[in-house]
Amino acid sequence: MKPLDAAARLVGLQAQVPRDPYVALWSRLEPFVPTDLAEPIADRRAVRMPFLRATLHLVTAEDALTLRPVLQPVLRRSFHSGSPFGRQLDGVDIDEVTGFGRALLEEQPRTRAELLPELADRWPDRDASALAYACTYLLPLVQVTPRGLWKRSGRSAFTTVEAWLGQKLATATPPDDLVMRYLAVFGPATPTDVRAWSGLPGAAEILGRLRPELRVLRDEHDRELFDVPRAPLPDPDTPAPVRFLPEYDNVVLGHDDRSRIVSPETRLWAEVGWGTVLVDGFTAARWKAFLGKDEARLRVEPFRKLTRAERSELEAEGHRLVGFLTDDETAGTVEVAAQP
Repeated sequence: MKPLDAAARLVGLQAQVPRDPYVALWSRLEPFVPTDLAEPIADRRAVRMPFLRATLHLVTAEDALTLRPVLQPVLRRSFHSGSPFGRQLDGVDIDEVTGFGRALLEEQPRTRAELLPELADRWPDRDASALAYACTYLLPLVQVTPRGLWKRSGRSAFTTVEAWLGQKLATATPPDDLVMRYLAVFGPATPTDVRAWSGLPGAAEILGRLRPELRVLRDEHDRELFDVPRAPLPDPDTPAPVRFLPEYDNVVLGHDDRSRIVSPETRLWAEVGWGTVLVDGFTAARWKAFLGKDEARLRVEPFRKLTRAERSELEAEGHRLVGFLTDDETAGTVEVAAQP
């Protein structure tokens, strides 16, 4: 599968950390060449934008235009009730703020810090940070390149998706397609899982409307699970290879019930800067890369005791990851910490 097709199938890739989509696809595709993802980002066939759960995702240009409007109520709710910024702007005409911000961002890409003085000058008696966050939450923005390209850096600057792609956003798009695409990747799932992944309200109502098109199952707690028809259901004993996941990964965030993938032994797995390691499909360790001019080291900290075979497979996959991150298959070391 081509990287852009994989990004579409996964309905976007977590991209708060610019390197994460590359590691996510390296763990899933064989072969995977980073430039095969960087090139579509550079030529604007893919973008990094606030998307699911109001967090940055890498999505195809088509999904940016068609699905971002579906998620607008989620981002609006996140701003007004899920963040402190909305409360700081009581009495302010938010449409006026976003209209002013849109004009600035379409004039030229700007960072949030670069928006602040313009907004502070226009609303001197209001918190400028809250005004800037109103723009980045509520406007359909993309983070412009070169940030997000493989091993490139750049300012965290934004413009509108319409200015960047030269196309209009879709209008009146129902959420049904988004939910069906979620189920095709993450089903079987409950309405609570759908809501946890997407932030969409009314997940039960959406699934109720789609019920005639879906396979309906029940789990060990007699809860209804929804899935697309004829989706594969592998045998529970099917072995799963070791996989190194990036700091934030779709598969960990795909369900409200994270016991599907997060083992009971897991501790501190969500600490900033650390990715997770799956052993037989469950979180068994965390990892962090230390890549400097004179160092290429992968630190792995197990959450539980690993068998000799598990440790051997983990070390081999870790060496492959270091080779991927350094473009040198012979570079670097894998350091496995003492087991609990």
